[in-house]
Amino acid sequence: MYSNEHKEYLKKRKRRKFLIILTQLLIIIIFIAIWEILARLEIINTFISSSPSKIISTIIGLHNQNNLYKHIWITIYETVISFGLGTIIGIVIAIILWWNNFIYKVVDPYLTVINSLPKVALGPIIIIYCGANINSIMIMALLISVIVTIITVYNGFNETDKNKINLLRSLKATKWQIFKLAILPSSYPTIISSLKINISMSLIGVIMGEFLVSKEGIGYLIMYGSQVFNLNLVMAGIIILMIVSIIMYKVVSYIEKVLIKKD
Repeated sequence: MYSNEHKEYLKKRKRRKFLIILTQLLIIIIFIAIWEILARLEIINTFISSSPSKIISTIIGLHNQNNLYKHIWITIYETVISFGLGTIIGIVIAIILWWNNFIYKVVDPYLTVINSLPKVALGPIIIIYCGANINSIMIMALLISVIVTIITVYNGFNETDKNKINLLRSLKATKWQIFKLAILPSSYPTIISSLKINISMSLIGVIMGEFLVSKEGIGYLIMYGSQVFNLNLVMAGIIILMIVSIIMYKVVSYIEKVLIKKD
């Protein structure tokens, strides 16, 4: 049984959490209300800023035209595939780099350069080699997610307690045993946390790719809307993208919690 002090502490935590969520919702509601009021009073130009009511009407119009869910599905599909491939490839390469320090020293400057390079600058080259299709979008997303995963996971490997490694070495453990018994278990939280980073990086890469070559997807809706000066469509695409990104992040966070509990 919990003590009265502990029960009171839990109540305060729940109350504080509720107040934080309530405040966050109120900020969003007030912002939307002010935006709509300013638009209706014509204080702001809705041609360049749109309005909440017009955005909702645009989303409903996409739904009625059976275009909404097709575009959402395309973006989610591309993101999930890129996320899965990026995570697997990134972790495997991070293991190789940890295993062979010589290879790491050779590729380290290249990783730094590629990571700092704006990936959209490589868009024309990717399109030339892969074509203006889904392959270019996937490559764009992988370029972003793989590098981030490699760096994050490799740094996690290097943060393993050196005393554990030295102890295993003193017991004449092989490199595989050191990796299996010390490196991997210690890096497990880092690997799981990298999933949350990777899902956002994959989504960014997919949207960038859709800006360049796609004729479907949320990125395409945003780009098409900007080309025809339809700000309602642009803002609708951005709102849909925000909702999709939040849902995907929450799903990965839930998976993280489940894996940590099992661990």
